[in-house]
Amino acid sequence: MNVEPLNDTTVLVVGAGIMGAGIAQVAAQAGHPVMLFDMRAGAALDARDKLAASLQALVAKGKLQAEAVAQTLARIAAIESLQQAAGAGLVVEAIVEKLDAKRGLFHALEGIVSATCILATNTSSISVTAIANGLQHPGRLVGMHFFNPVPLMKLVEVVSGLQTNPAVAEAIYALSKRWGKVAVHARSTPGFIVNRIARPFYAEALALLQEQAATPAVLDACVRAAGFRMGPCELMDLIGHDTNFAVTQSVFEANFFDKRYQPSLVQRELVDGGLLGRKTGQGFYSYAEGAAKPTINAFSAAALPPFNSLCLHGSGALAEALLAALPSDAAVQRAPDSDWTGFAIDGCQLRLTDGRCATQLGADVAVFDLPLQGPGSTPGSAQQALAWAPSARAAAAWTAQAALWLQALGLNPQRVADTPGLVLARTIAMLVNEAADAVHQGVCSADAANAAMQLGVNYPAGPFAWLQLWGAPSVCQLLDALDAHYRGERYRVSPWLRQQQWSA
Repeated sequence: MNVEPLNDTTVLVVGAGIMGAGIAQVAAQAGHPVMLFDMRAGAALDARDKLAASLQALVAKGKLQAEAVAQTLARIAAIESLQQAAGAGLVVEAIVEKLDAKRGLFHALEGIVSATCILATNTSSISVTAIANGLQHPGRLVGMHFFNPVPLMKLVEVVSGLQTNPAVAEAIYALSKRWGKVAVHARSTPGFIVNRIARPFYAEALALLQEQAATPAVLDACVRAAGFRMGPCELMDLIGHDTNFAVTQSVFEANFFDKRYQPSLVQRELVDGGLLGRKTGQGFYSYAEGAAKPTINAFSAAALPPFNSLCLHGSGALAEALLAALPSDAAVQRAPDSDWTGFAIDGCQLRLTDGRCATQLGADVAVFDLPLQGPGSTPGSAQQALAWAPSARAAAAWTAQAALWLQALGLNPQRVADTPGLVLARTIAMLVNEAADAVHQGVCSADAANAAMQLGVNYPAGPFAWLQLWGAPSVCQLLDALDAHYRGERYRVSPWLRQQQWSA
């Protein structure tokens, strides 16, 4: 197949829902003639009218120029029959997420468009290889996965199936960049990049809820403290538990029921009860008029508690951040060669979690979560919420002291159950592990994974940036501790990540 540049080609967008209308807008703004089609009579014209209204509203606010909007709208034509699209050089499909429907559409299009027309599917989870099955020219089908809202979200996953012509994937990659997007190549595997790597973000919170380790409000606050715009519980409420559960179930089944992707009983109960989140008025939180969102415990700024001996154990960026959070005149010794990070205070230990429970580590021990934003910020800020847990064998005096020490370090300590890996550490470790496995299996590159997670789901950093900060040995140690505790396949370390541990 001879693949020509797509710079000025006519684009057919099939599906006039939110995604399809957004794709049509972006293509038209980039200068392409666009035809918008939907099987529902009048839907394409309605979508164009709604788009016109929303763009005119942006003109009224001074965010767009009237002339540019007029030119964009002039390039979009609502058509009533696919036969009108015979001259299209690119088709982007954004219809219902069902294999038979997508496959049937492309079979029909092959009898209409030219043999050189590129066919792109906006599927978020269906195999591109499966969609191409049976086409006369399967090499011209490629995934072009946008994120909602399309005009604002920068990421496009360019997904190649087994028969996708590499030149076709490169043409879509170049076109996506021309449209102002950041394109990443991905191989067609369940979930592609974003929907695969993101599963632990939800799964670990759901697992902690099932164990009654913390409330949704505490989990969300601890995750937001690391720079995430939303915590997992509030994000699932926003997405809709039916949608989130369906994606998880799809990835689980597509991976032959691999335990890493197992859906949650907690979420299934919400779905069964119709408690789907914001769209039904109730999920983890109530969205009824006047309903107050649960808050977390706050604290007053605390001075450094009195002590006789203080020693900082461990080395590296996290140990240095703990040291910097201490008053400059604090008399602190160093034990940089220690196999743990944290403080020994008058014979008691305040340790960064390594995945083991505090009770497993000793009596007068407390563990605290991974402080990705670093300690030492303004005390009392909800953005600095950090999970911690004392040993079940700890004296009451040390349990109280441990919380005061965390407060004095500028953190907002949120006590949770003494569970392996606490909240953020186990979540970040699993995100890193899933990204490592994606690279190991050739789904994407490390750079693509970083870009995809930051731009596709607004993570504060990419998984490999966290890996560089935390270090492969520490991530593997935590995952191994989780694996030993739960005795299952869920927390097995990726072979790629294990290699990084051995070579560190």
